[in-house]
Amino acid sequence: MQVALDDYAWAAGVATDLVNTAPEVWRGEDKLPDLASLAAFAELHSIPVAPRTGDLRAVHRLRATVRDLIGHPDPAHLIDGASALTARAGAVTLVDDPTRWAVSLRPGTSVPDVLSVICGVGALGVVHTLGAERFRACSAPTCRGTFIDTTRPGRRRYCMPALCGNRVNVANHRARKTSAQPPGFHNA
Repeated sequence: MQVALDDYAWAAGVATDLVNTAPEVWRGEDKLPDLASLAAFAELHSIPVAPRTGDLRAVHRLRATVRDLIGHPDPAHLIDGASALTARAGAVTLVDDPTRWAVSLRPGTSVPDVLSVICGVGALGVVHTLGAERFRACSAPTCRGTFIDTTRPGRRRYCMPALCGNRVNVANHRARKTSAQPPGFHNA
């Protein structure tokens, strides 16, 4: 398998999805609790390696490392941390197209190593192309998620817009509705 270094937006999305499986984001519920959920995550993100016994703990450690990386968007910290992630499983080589670079993964590479390289590539690509200010914490007041914003305008506010953004919109709607009611009015 090869991870193209110019596909940083996809890789940053995988990194964001990985860190947002953490219990801190889901109020104590781990979204990667077992090998089956890790296999589903790998399949969802087109990772052609089957998880093996021991991979789950390694992915949980990787998730914490990537979460720390995203949560501390100092350029030097990001570059050092992402470089360490990409070094785990491969070497930088030219692919068929001499204008593109990719990380070639060694045969027998594990899911944690593949994810490590993907997360590292995503972080390095975003730092280089978009800047360290694209690494953010979720703006939802009750969320502890983090994300890498690869949108063109760079105005993403939520780690999971469909979930966190919706929660904020519903809360704002309810607050407006409550404040618009006349004094003494009670909904039955």
